[in-house]
Amino acid sequence: MPITRHYFQSAWWLNNPHLQTLYPALLRKVPSLQRTRERLSTPDGDFIDLDWHGENHGVIVILLHGLSGSSRSGYIIGLQRTLQQNGFASVAMNFRGCSGEPNRLARCYHSGETEDIDFVYRTLGQRYPKAVFAAVGFSLGGNVLLKWLGEQGDKAGLAAAVAVSVPLLLNECATKLDHGFSRVYRKHLLDELKHYMHTKQGFLLANGLEKEADKLASLGSLADIHSFWQYDDQVVAKLHGFKDVHDYYRRSSSRQFLSAIRVPTLLVQAEDDPFMTPAVLPDAGELAPLVQLDVCSGGGHVGFVSGRNRCGADYWLERRIPLFLRKYLPN
Repeated sequence: MPITRHYFQSAWWLNNPHLQTLYPALLRKVPSLQRTRERLSTPDGDFIDLDWHGENHGVIVILLHGLSGSSRSGYIIGLQRTLQQNGFASVAMNFRGCSGEPNRLARCYHSGETEDIDFVYRTLGQRYPKAVFAAVGFSLGGNVLLKWLGEQGDKAGLAAAVAVSVPLLLNECATKLDHGFSRVYRKHLLDELKHYMHTKQGFLLANGLEKEADKLASLGSLADIHSFWQYDDQVVAKLHGFKDVHDYYRRSSSRQFLSAIRVPTLLVQAEDDPFMTPAVLPDAGELAPLVQLDVCSGGGHVGFVSGRNRCGADYWLERRIPLFLRKYLPN
């Protein structure tokens, strides 16, 4: 599939990348959904929480959130509502420690961690052997999804996939967040991550999981961490078996896996995304035949808000994603 210059018209009152990024994150009125929570026990003694919406388990769409997000993120809830309106059930996967309760192990999740999505997909596939599956990932979740699809190749088994605002080259994105207004996002995310690690260490100690708590204590103080290069070197690489931050970024960036994907996949990126630069975008020759890249001139990071007035924000992704999925999923 080709790289397409997709028509997306930003709302005139959100006509810059930061407003596109911040408005839905901070000011969106998130719809109320009736969802069912399920806890899966993992083979290593931990757990993953899933949030289900929709009754038609003949078609199931797995949703993956971004860094410091969860199934409660507005873009997840909004898409779950839209998918149900299209007749599809959806299950929002909370990465470890993101469901409102710290997980039981020192390890959590990162941009290249694909064991958990594979576990969830295989578990649900065994439960619903006649179901047709698709998946949608946002930001970090999109990176995880694309990497997993590339690793699986012909074995993936999904009918379709969509990835949005993906940090395809992690080193480029980490550096981008060290400059200009993007440092505001960096500070917010790092503050949340450091607070979570502190809370998690206390949780592990309080629940008699001293060995796991000691692994976090061995990372040292996080107070002097002010960039993702530092955090990913001191925390992510050490907790998850990488030699250093360079090894983590090299092995976990999803761009190198795009050519190996064998599932119809839509990748939606904005040229003005404040979390990355145009250098992150792949060339057409890097895409597998079934991968379509939509490049939008605007949209920010997981924003893509259109609409003619402030009372009528239109979340364009909630039209674009089902439009793509309907081509490959049974009605």
